[in-house]
Amino acid sequence: RAVPKEEQHSVDLIEKNYVYGDTKHEVTVYVKVFTSSPFLVCMDLARSRQEIIDPKYLWIGPDGKNLEGRRYVNLTETGKLMVMGFKESMSGAYTCTLSHKIIETTTQEEREMFEAYQFMVYAYREADHAYQVFVRFTTRECKLVANDLFFEELKKILNNIIFDLTCHIIESSCKCHSIKIPKQDLLHELFVSFQVNPFAPGWEEVCHQVPYDCEDATNMRVQEARDRIGEFFSKQMYALKRKFQTVPTIHYVDNSFSVIRIDSCRPGFGKNDITHKNCASCCVVCDPGTYSPNNGVTCQTCTRPRVKKYGARSC
Repeated sequence: RAVPKEEQHSVDLIEKNYVYGDTKHEVTVYVKVFTSSPFLVCMDLARSRQEIIDPKYLWIGPDGKNLEGRRYVNLTETGKLMVMGFKESMSGAYTCTLSHKIIETTTQEEREMFEAYQFMVYAYREADHAYQVFVRFTTRECKLVANDLFFEELKKILNNIIFDLTCHIIESSCKCHSIKIPKQDLLHELFVSFQVNPFAPGWEEVCHQVPYDCEDATNMRVQEARDRIGEFFSKQMYALKRKFQTVPTIHYVDNSFSVIRIDSCRPGFGKNDITHKNCASCCVVCDPGTYSPNNGVTCQTCTRPRVKKYGARSC
């Protein structure tokens, strides 16, 4: 993902995997961890369409040192830079100085020109998804012992449905409320909520088969788990209508199933739709002076910022 302040000049240039510099402002580029960056071009689009005499390129990395000869970079002779196998620690400012000559046609006098281009390159990951589910069941009364038994049984059934996906049910709760509906007697309903989470024991082993884009794999699995659970509840009403002469004491309230997605980031990453509005759904590496110790979505500010690196998990 490469995003200059103005949208990238034309689609064919993005497709070639080039991101052009701009002398007026830094260009922000987002690179998914473990992948290679697009080619950062040490000139702007207008300059790239002109003849350049004796061009020389000097690329300086975030550590302030020359990038030439580094193992993890691909530097072309025309001044394009690709950073390979991108890690959190590679985030930061990449600066290139282009020097070239201008020759006066009449006097043949040579002048050397310098232009500086800056790219801010950030590592990012896809967010990890989980799903918060809400459902309701009618019951005869709130003090019924069967309510708790039912809730435990429900959790077992749901965990069985999604077990093979290394997903599980966490943070579940069941509360009973009395409800007065106009022109009817008092009703009692169980308000059930739980999270469908993709990190059941054993999820890491499954991940080792796809070491790089593990989020993509866990996100696909948890979406499948959410779909199976949605299907389970949609069948409840069908079963009630067909199977029972007398409706059981505790039964599913039709259309009460609802679900919202919860995003979390791996430690060292967070979301910030103001700073990174062009990658708002991404988990972007925490800036120096900030850290993220857990699977939240926020990079917290260090009280005494000793942290000089990107992707800190503690101060």
